[in-house]
Amino acid sequence: MHKISLVLLLFFNLAVQAQSKISWWNPASHSFPVIEGQGWSKGLQKFYDRLPASAEKEVRPPVWDLSRQSAGMFIRFISNATQITVRYTVGKKQPGLPHMPATGVSGVDLYARDPHGAFAWCGGKYTFGDTITYQFSNLKSVAKGQEFRLYLPLYNSVEWLEIGVPEQEKLTPLALREEKPVVVYGTSIAQGACASRPGMAWTSILERQLDHPLINLGFSGNGRLEKEVLHYVNEIDARLFVLDCLPNLVASVGIAPEEIRKRIVESVKVLKQKHPQVPVLVVEHAGYSDAGMNPLRNEYVVQVNAILQEAYQELKASFPEGLYLLSKSEINLSNDAMVDGTHPSDLGMQAYADAYQRKIRMIWNEPQGSISTTRPIPQSRDFYNYETRHRAILKRLKQKKPPIVFLGNSITHFWGGEPLSERSNGPKTWIKYMEPLGVQNLGFGWDRIENVLWRVYHGELDGYKPHTVAVMIGTNNLEWNTNEEIVEGLRFLIQAIRRKQPKARTILIGILPRRNQESRLEELNLQLAKAAGDEQVLFTQPGKALLLANGKIDETLFTDGLHPNETGYERMAEKLVPLLNVK
Repeated sequence: MHKISLVLLLFFNLAVQAQSKISWWNPASHSFPVIEGQGWSKGLQKFYDRLPASAEKEVRPPVWDLSRQSAGMFIRFISNATQITVRYTVGKKQPGLPHMPATGVSGVDLYARDPHGAFAWCGGKYTFGDTITYQFSNLKSVAKGQEFRLYLPLYNSVEWLEIGVPEQEKLTPLALREEKPVVVYGTSIAQGACASRPGMAWTSILERQLDHPLINLGFSGNGRLEKEVLHYVNEIDARLFVLDCLPNLVASVGIAPEEIRKRIVESVKVLKQKHPQVPVLVVEHAGYSDAGMNPLRNEYVVQVNAILQEAYQELKASFPEGLYLLSKSEINLSNDAMVDGTHPSDLGMQAYADAYQRKIRMIWNEPQGSISTTRPIPQSRDFYNYETRHRAILKRLKQKKPPIVFLGNSITHFWGGEPLSERSNGPKTWIKYMEPLGVQNLGFGWDRIENVLWRVYHGELDGYKPHTVAVMIGTNNLEWNTNEEIVEGLRFLIQAIRRKQPKARTILIGILPRRNQESRLEELNLQLAKAAGDEQVLFTQPGKALLLANGKIDETLFTDGLHPNETGYERMAEKLVPLLNVK
């Protein structure tokens, strides 16, 4: 017994020591704002509120109380940790609801993003008490770190929160993204009822699908298109406004049909008057899963959707552009998509998100296809920080609007120009040939076609008018995709470029030859030449200047069989300059 006691004491001491070696970080004490999905980072009464302090005296008490709940908020950070611990306290001590689990009401949810840009869910062990604790263990570690997203409770307020990693591992908070957000004003369904966990609310799923900031202003039972709430919605500099409030405006609520129509019309008008260029999406009631057996409930949906259709037609006369409607049939919930006949399950939340994504991509004219080369996604495969370079590029494009941009991968990235790279294989050639033409280097090491598509959709061709857009991409797809998928991806990318820059010349540059892949690339470039002709863009193949007479690469012109050296870039530049220097 004495020996057993000593062993237990030893294990206890080791556990205490392990706990003491956790490095804790409190987002509320960080030097810059880190809470994504929050419309205001200043003027708040409490750190995790969804409305500013001034709203307490303006909106109805139930709305104010619900705004203290952290629905839609999450924290992004980079970490190489194999273990992440989250501890926090909440306002309501009852963690769950009769129809919604504690993991959704009061829990947190962790997602990781791999180097290829794909999200993976992290399962954690949790304990609910005065302090709630989530322990995420045995996480796959990436040496340079990978992005994590920690989603906060949907139906409870966060009073205090810390994130911990072992002290020998790192955690680096990420700054808020600078893109204008999608702003959703809605009901309990938008707030997140009845998702099993925060990352499964349809707004959270949609944010990951679009990879775009989204602000959740869903108020359970209280999304009623009230002017006091619209005042605060209208303060946000949005890319898109969503009004999804009909489930709280059905006849059973007691609001007269004419008043409902009036609120719809006035809500759209107040948003469009202040933000005339920002699209507004109004949404029909998606229905009840028991409507087939409950005629009264079915009639509620039919009535309120008819009112919206009438109001929408009236509004289209005043706003023929920039006003859209998402219909019940487009959302298309199944009988099994709800928990209680009203609130979506995870299955229903996915259906909502998918319908929203289809509609928003149509509004933004940013489609995605069915194969990997046509689905926009970022990456973090190389040594540099992808997001940092992207932000630096956007800043530079605002400050110095270039006449020519060159989209590509590391072959372009490591050539030269600004923003400066840690690696540069042909800086003298860039200065000699590209700088006099005003070419902006938009190359990102390890990019594939789908990564360039993501950058095109995330601002790198917005806000200026180049006369030429050159693109050389696809070599990093060779390992993962067939020639046909690469050709289809480049067709898709060319179309995206032309939508963003319809007046610019697009030049498709053939994929450079590389060691041991010369034959495949010769065949692929023939296919690309045909595709360029079909798309009516110029095709050029400067890589031929890097080949020997036998069709193999000239190793003296490369650093590693893939990236040209200074002389190799010189050969390329001599072929490209006459084409680039035509306005």
